[in-house]
Order: sequence, then structure tokens, then C-alpha cells
Amino acid sequence: MPSRFEPCGLNQMYSQRYGTLPIVRKTGGLADTVVDASPATIEHKTASGIVFNQASSGALVEAIKRALILYSHHTVWKKMQITAMKKDFSWRQSAEQYLELYSSIY
Repeated sequence: MPSRFEPCGLNQMYSQRYGTLPIVRKTGGLADTVVDASPATIEHKTASGIVFNQASSGALVEAIKRALILYSHHTVWKKMQITAMKKDFSWRQSAEQYLELYSSIY
């Protein structure tokens, strides 16, 4: 999803739920809902896709290459799929985050 602008979007959430790791540009809701596959996020079991920064064809190609390398490591790819499928995008999760925020400022 090489979007230049994305206020939220649902496709990356659907993708993660079904184990299809998304490739997204770091913008808006895409940046909020997909955790890039870095060595640290893979180790901490939070990686749920591939994120790239620049809105350019070169950056997209590099992200695709990263995805292909990760895909060749089947154990890592499978763990990332499981992590992505377990993510909670429910309103309950959002409401709890709002409660935490309001509690921290009150």
C-alpha cells in the first residue's frame, strides 16, 4: 500500500487479520497499525508487516525486496503472520487506550 496519504484505511488491518503481511508506506493510519519488521521487532514478536518511508518507486522496490528476503526465512515469516493475526483492532482496544490517556491527564 504505497499511499502518499492515508487517514486510516482498513485493508492493512484485514491483511494482518488473515496473515497477509502488508507492505505500507509510513503515513497516517498505515503507520499506526503496521509494525515494521526490524531485527528488534521480530525478536520482540511485534513485527506485523513491512514499512517504508519515502513515497518513491525505489523505496517501494526496496520494501518488496525486504519482504522477499523475510519470506525466504519461513520460520520468521510464520511468526510474523501469527503476530499480525493476533493484533486487536477492536473498539474495545481503542476505548482502553482513550481511558488510559484521559486518566493520565486528569
